[in-house]
Amino acid sequence: MPLTDSMPVLTGAALTARLADLTGNGVRVLVGSVVDMAGVARAKTVPLRRAAAFHSAGMGAAPSWNVFCADAAIAFTDRLGVVGDLRLRADLTAARVIGGGYAWAPAEFFGQDGEPYAPCARGQLRRVQSAVEAAGLSASVGHELEFVLTDADGQRLPERHWQPYGLGAVLERGGFAADLTGALEDAGLPVEQLHAEYGTGQFEVSLGPAEPLASADAVVLARLLVGQVARRHGLLVSFSPLPFAGGAGNGAHLHLSLRRDGLPLLSGGDGPHGLTAQGAAAIAGIVQGLPGTLGVFAGSALSPLRLQPGRWSGAFACWGLENREAAVRLVAATRGTPHGASVELKCADPSANVYLATAALLGLALDGIARGAQLPPEVTVNPAQDPAAERLPQDQQAVLEALAGSGTAHRILGDEVMAALLAVRRHELDAYAGTGVGDLTDRFRFAWTV
Repeated sequence: MPLTDSMPVLTGAALTARLADLTGNGVRVLVGSVVDMAGVARAKTVPLRRAAAFHSAGMGAAPSWNVFCADAAIAFTDRLGVVGDLRLRADLTAARVIGGGYAWAPAEFFGQDGEPYAPCARGQLRRVQSAVEAAGLSASVGHELEFVLTDADGQRLPERHWQPYGLGAVLERGGFAADLTGALEDAGLPVEQLHAEYGTGQFEVSLGPAEPLASADAVVLARLLVGQVARRHGLLVSFSPLPFAGGAGNGAHLHLSLRRDGLPLLSGGDGPHGLTAQGAAAIAGIVQGLPGTLGVFAGSALSPLRLQPGRWSGAFACWGLENREAAVRLVAATRGTPHGASVELKCADPSANVYLATAALLGLALDGIARGAQLPPEVTVNPAQDPAAERLPQDQQAVLEALAGSGTAHRILGDEVMAALLAVRRHELDAYAGTGVGDLTDRFRFAWTV
């Protein structure tokens, strides 16, 4: 079913039935959340009797919500200051029961007149997804969430028994892993897999593919549930791009597949590894646009510390079949890929706004198809060994300069989103340039924890 250009509104019998369903599941409180330009989830809650008003009229929120920073500063702009008011509306069509008497719903910003608000990240993804559908395409997006567990004081877990991807490592935290899997499944989030990752205390959970807006919502909810389950086990969880100096970084990989008239664009063609002409152009659009849009996917002060060669973080603007050092990894359609072919964007990290990151990835692919972009040569080795492989911008200042100068980013996300995003990230640059790695990781370890 095509996505509507504005958030759907339940009325009459449909609204009554939805509220009755929530009541029957023990819900007493509805929490509605947005993700700001710093990648932080912000929320308002109402008793369930106020859910209809939260959904249709919305709760008041200052325009400055769009320029809150990860350190609790506010990056005021000429348009986003102390004057004015917005309405935060909870999308009851996407609400999920999360236990303890709570239901969660994603929310969007609207003006007092009821019109969609341009700097709203979820609203912008809605518009980009609609553009993809208007072009005759359908998109499916899957997300991988990496996170690091700490003790209750926020310190590293002991290294004993921990081996990367180890059976003993995951079983040492077996109660947590089992409870997390159950919580995700109970909330309607299909888990593809969960495993111990490379770093001590690090896990990765892969969520099943879905339409872009639904997939981004799933990430917000999944991160909420990871935090809840961790605390029940006496642990904390960090979604920082680099939780500890010298430790492993957390990625937030996105998988994208595209279809036209039900047929996949990334397989079944006569191009490299079965790519169709439009599939090749989509990958070309992503690779070519990455240097200018990296600030959307990995624009925080900590992001460059993760995005280094040798960390499988995608530090090079190139593509390759199953190349885990390339920013764009092609996963071909084989017997081992039941969801079919996809491209994985590896350079994204959890400090990104997941709605904007998803919108940017879709927009780059659509731009490549519209232009008939020429697929660059495949990188079949470690990109660090290929002189032709382009390194992505290597520090936050370069990342933000490239983002500010990217006409493609402005076209995909809109000038108002870009102004707010750049204001927030430039605050980080001004406030933390020259800060030591240890102080930086300590300061932001739990900034993106729900």
